[in-house]
Amino acid sequence: MKLGIVGLPNVGKSTLFNAITNAGAESANYPFCTIEPNVGVVAVPDRRLDVLAKMYDPDKYTPAIIEFVDIAGLVKGASKGEGLGNKFLSHIREVDAIIHVVRCFESTEIIHVDGEIGPARDIETINLELIFSDLDILERRIDKAQKAAKADKKYLAEAELFQRLKTHLEEGKSARSFQTKGEEEEQTLATVSLLSGKPVIYAANLSEDDFLGSLEENAYYKQVCEIAAAEGSLVLPICAKIEEDIADMSREDKQLFLDELGLESSGLDRLIQKGYELLGLISYLTAGKQEVRAWTIKKGTKAPQAAGKIHSDFEKGFIRAEIVAFDDLEACGSMAAAKEKGLVRSEGKEYVFQDGDVVLFRFNV
Repeated sequence: MKLGIVGLPNVGKSTLFNAITNAGAESANYPFCTIEPNVGVVAVPDRRLDVLAKMYDPDKYTPAIIEFVDIAGLVKGASKGEGLGNKFLSHIREVDAIIHVVRCFESTEIIHVDGEIGPARDIETINLELIFSDLDILERRIDKAQKAAKADKKYLAEAELFQRLKTHLEEGKSARSFQTKGEEEEQTLATVSLLSGKPVIYAANLSEDDFLGSLEENAYYKQVCEIAAAEGSLVLPICAKIEEDIADMSREDKQLFLDELGLESSGLDRLIQKGYELLGLISYLTAGKQEVRAWTIKKGTKAPQAAGKIHSDFEKGFIRAEIVAFDDLEACGSMAAAKEKGLVRSEGKEYVFQDGDVVLFRFNV
């Protein structure tokens, strides 16, 4: 999973990125301190893998990973070259989803690029820049399809689809809200990497007092929630300052600190959960002396395609999958005990994988 972090300057974007990745992106109280896109790779915390590691004492421990891409703060006109310009937008074209950091805290020390806090205005500014950038790409695709249609009429439908989408974007609406006419149009649209078509998590960056107090009393946070609800996006309340404070702590100290604050989990853990929820992802597990590992797949993935995540040969020569639910395996204490109780099942090609399945694939190539 690859997540791109966007936002206006001075909203806490790079502070949050630093905290969750410990990648050391420079953070300063002025726009454009992030001159190059910063990339941080984070292991997905998974208690189930820890349990399997104790059970198997493996040579290798491989969690699922998430890649975070932090780009320079965008400003109005970025798509036309304002500030550091459009080149940064290209860095997030290939991400799976966008984390849009929105400032929901007052501060006399940290300047706001527009002079005052306004989440609705800030969100609109960023969304419009993503839309303007998409319009440039669409215009090129329309021109290309129209030229191709002179030799082959099948490209007329493509040109018509992109023209409809262009009109939709020109009304200030994101590609996420565009309605296609059937599967063929969906497949054509998938060939264009549109920024405004990517799913969004709004990370509402709050002060420590507001985050630990009553969220509903923060009018800025309520604005973000209303916008997200209207467009079907997700909201994650977060305090980048708290994440910064715990970033360098050991796992034990971090948990003690969170317990003192009355928090069940860190912002990173909650962000990962939101990412999985937004993208409809789950993890299945493989375990043995050689390695315990988590594999990330889409919900609804059938056994052969899940096997193909490991290697294409597994999918081609798939015979069956021997599966036990993680909770059953943990309760039994070992695979042998789970087999004795009849909890290990043999599943075929139509089996749909569930989150936490512990699996051994049988295949023949």
